[in-house]
Amino acid sequence: MKKLKKWMAYIAITIALIIVVTISYVTLALPNVGEPQSLKVDLTPQRIARGKYLANHVAVCIDCHSTRKWNEFAAPIDTAIIGAGGEHFDANVGFPGDVYVPNITPANLKNWTDGELYRAITTGVKKDGSAIFPIMPYGSYGKMDAEDVYSIIAYVRTLKPHETKFPARRLNFPLNIIVHTMPGKAAETTRPAESDTIAYGKYLITTAACADCHTNNKDLDYAGGKEFGMPGNTVVTSSNITPDAKTGIGTWSKQMFIAKFKQFTDYKAQPRAVKAGQFQTVMPWWRYSGMNEKDLGAIYAYLRTVKPVNNRVVKFQSKPKA
Repeated sequence: MKKLKKWMAYIAITIALIIVVTISYVTLALPNVGEPQSLKVDLTPQRIARGKYLANHVAVCIDCHSTRKWNEFAAPIDTAIIGAGGEHFDANVGFPGDVYVPNITPANLKNWTDGELYRAITTGVKKDGSAIFPIMPYGSYGKMDAEDVYSIIAYVRTLKPHETKFPARRLNFPLNIIVHTMPGKAAETTRPAESDTIAYGKYLITTAACADCHTNNKDLDYAGGKEFGMPGNTVVTSSNITPDAKTGIGTWSKQMFIAKFKQFTDYKAQPRAVKAGQFQTVMPWWRYSGMNEKDLGAIYAYLRTVKPVNNRVVKFQSKPKA
C-alpha cells in the first residue's frame, strides 16, 4: 500500500511538471511566426486610396477599430474618431474575458515599423511578440495579396491621430493560455483579375472574412448559425448565405443582393434608434455598403458556387435565463 501511494505521488508530480512545462512553453515560446520583415511602405496616392477602400468597406478594419453606436441599427461608427479604438467585448456580450479594441491611428502606432504592422495584420502577432485574439480575423487577412496589405498600412498611416488608451486585455482561463497558439504564418495569395469573377469574388469574401461570422460549423461553409451576445439579454444569429433556396439566398438575384447592401450607402438611410432588447445586428452594413457594385457582384457570383446548405436560423431571440 505504501509503495502504491508512493508511485501515485510520483505520477501526480510528473503530471504536474508536464503541465507546468507545457504552459511555460506555450506562454514563453509561442506564438512563433518569425520576426517582422524589413519593410518600408511608400505612401503613394494609389495605395492610400486602395487602402481606404479596403479598410473601410471590404476588410472593414475601421469598423472594429472605431467606436460603434450600439443604440442605432447596425451600429454605425462614430466618424469623429475613426480608428481610435474602444470597441468593448466582455461578459455582457458573452465574451470570455475583457477586451478593448486598440487605437490604430498614428498616435498609437508611431513606434511600429511597417514590418511589424504587416506581421500583426497577417499573422496576429503584436509588436512585442504577443498574440492578438482572433476577434481580428488575421487568418483571413493573411491570405490577402501583399500589395493590398501594404495599401491598408499606407492608409492607416494617414489617419488623424487620436490619443486614446484602454485597459489591458484580460482573457479567462484557459483561453489566456490557448491564445498563444492561435497566430499562424501568413499564406499570401495573388489578387485575381477582376475579369475572373468567381476567383475575384472568393478573394474579396476572404478579405472581408465573411466566413468568420457566417460559418458556425467548419463543414457547413457560409450556412450561418453563429450566435453573438447582444445588450438586453438577446442574441443575434448569423444568416445562411449559401445558395439554398429555402433557408439561404438561393432565390436572390444579383440585383437583390447588391441592393441589400446599397440601402445603407453613405448614411442616406438614416440610422434609426434601437433600444436594448430590440432587434439589432452585428453586421456592419454601413461599412460594407460602400463596396462598389462590381465587387459585390463578384461576391454574389462566388456565393452561387458554394455548397447549398439547408440550415434555417432564428436571427434574433432572447437569451435563456441563467
